[in-house]
Amino acid sequence: MENRVKLARVLAVASVAYAAAFYIVGGALKPGYSHASNFISELNATGTPWAQELSLFGFLPLGLVLAAFLWVAYPAAHVSGASRAGFLLLWSQPLAFIGAAAAPCDPGCPADGSLAQQIHNLLGVVTYFAAAVGLFLLSFHSRLTATGRLFFGVAAISWLGLFILMLVPALSPVRGLLQRLADAVLWLSVLLVAWRMLGRPHPRLGSPC
Repeated sequence: MENRVKLARVLAVASVAYAAAFYIVGGALKPGYSHASNFISELNATGTPWAQELSLFGFLPLGLVLAAFLWVAYPAAHVSGASRAGFLLLWSQPLAFIGAAAAPCDPGCPADGSLAQQIHNLLGVVTYFAAAVGLFLLSFHSRLTATGRLFFGVAAISWLGLFILMLVPALSPVRGLLQRLADAVLWLSVLLVAWRMLGRPHPRLGSPC
C-alpha cells in the first residue's frame, strides 16, 4: 500500500507538471495565442499550426497520466458511498483531455460548427458538470478535515461557476483566464486527493469494500 501511495503521488505531481508545461509550451508555439482570451482546447484547433503535435504530445499524454493517477490511487483512497461516486466522476477529466485530442475544436471554439466541434462541445458540458458533482461528493470522504471538506465544496461551486462565466460572450476577452482558474481548482484537488485521502483505511471504515 505504501508503494502505491508513493506512486500515486508521483503521478499526481507529474500530471500537474505536464499540464503546466503543455500549456506554456503550446501557447508559445501557437501564433497569436493568448492565455487570457483563448480556450485551452484552441491549442489544437483544427487546421491551425501545431494542431496535430499538440494533440498527440499534449492533450493525449496529459489525459493518460491523469488516468494513471486515478487508476493507481483508487485502491488507496478507500472511498465509499458518496466519496466513491465522487472519485469515479473524476474520470471525466482524463476523458476530457483525451477527447480534446480525438475531437478538436474548430478555430475560435464556436458554439456550433463541424461534427468534431459538436462532439467537443458535448464532451465539455458533460465532463465539466460531472467534475463539479464529483468534487462536491469528495467532500464526504472520511479522511478529510473540516477544512478539506470546505475546500472540495468551494471547489465544486467554483469549478461550475467558472465554466458558466467562460461561456458568457461579454467575458470572452478573459475566458482563457477563467478556464485556467478552473484548471487550477482541478489540479489543487488532484494534489489534495493524493496527500489527504490516500493511505491506510480510516478506523471508521475498517476494511475497504
